[in-house]
Amino acid sequence: MVWLTNQQIGRWKRKRILVGSFLCWLILMFFTPKVPLNSFRQHVFADKRNFMGVPNTLNVMTNFPFLIIGVLGFVLCIGGSFFNISLKGEIWGWTLFYASIASFAFGSAFYHLKPDDNRLVWDTLPILIAYSSLFSSFLVERAGEIMGLSCLVLLLFISLLSVAYARVFNDLRLCLTFQLIPCLAIPVMTAFLPPKYTHSRFWLWATAAYAIAKIEGLADSKIYNANQYIISGHSLEHLCSAVATLLLTIMLLYRSIRFHRIGDLKGHP
Repeated sequence: MVWLTNQQIGRWKRKRILVGSFLCWLILMFFTPKVPLNSFRQHVFADKRNFMGVPNTLNVMTNFPFLIIGVLGFVLCIGGSFFNISLKGEIWGWTLFYASIASFAFGSAFYHLKPDDNRLVWDTLPILIAYSSLFSSFLVERAGEIMGLSCLVLLLFISLLSVAYARVFNDLRLCLTFQLIPCLAIPVMTAFLPPKYTHSRFWLWATAAYAIAKIEGLADSKIYNANQYIISGHSLEHLCSAVATLLLTIMLLYRSIRFHRIGDLKGHP
């Protein structure tokens, strides 16, 4: 009876957090101005330097860490014995996450070689899929396998919808607000839902690194001017985002199971 009561409370907390996240997304969509896809400023970055014939060199080359971490993480997920992953739902989520990160390295580099509307989708879609799979893996760990996998399907659909919406309605708000999900939801759910594994603080560290990366991206020109044109805020955004991914990889390597949930053992949420 006590376990049933606790389970009901846990389900109520999960539903409240998900509903709250959805309402926050609606508020952002209704009360923020439209962000045009084909705006000239959208594709203008502070650092336009060309080294060795590579346009926008640093914005292109700073995607290389994503390729290394993405390929390494994907191989380790496929190997099955390197990362401390206990459920199939987690394996699917993390494998898709690292595959998306590796794809993002190519897509973002391709976009930054010649930034325009047509290439932007190759920069945006892989990272939205990475966010979807990452948040799904987090939900599998904190809320149960069925909950996490159900959200993965939903979030992947929203990712595709966001990119399609941006192209059809010339508005990037869906894509931009979707990228806020990790920064907002993960810290809240970390506080409300108990961790299944040790080293759960790495979730918060990675979220903090990602939040710093987004700030660096917004301050692209200011950072570039402040450091005497050595590196731009956008290039630093790439590097800091890669650090966030690296922190999650370290977490998977060193964590261990704190407790088994009854739903995990029986195959039910």
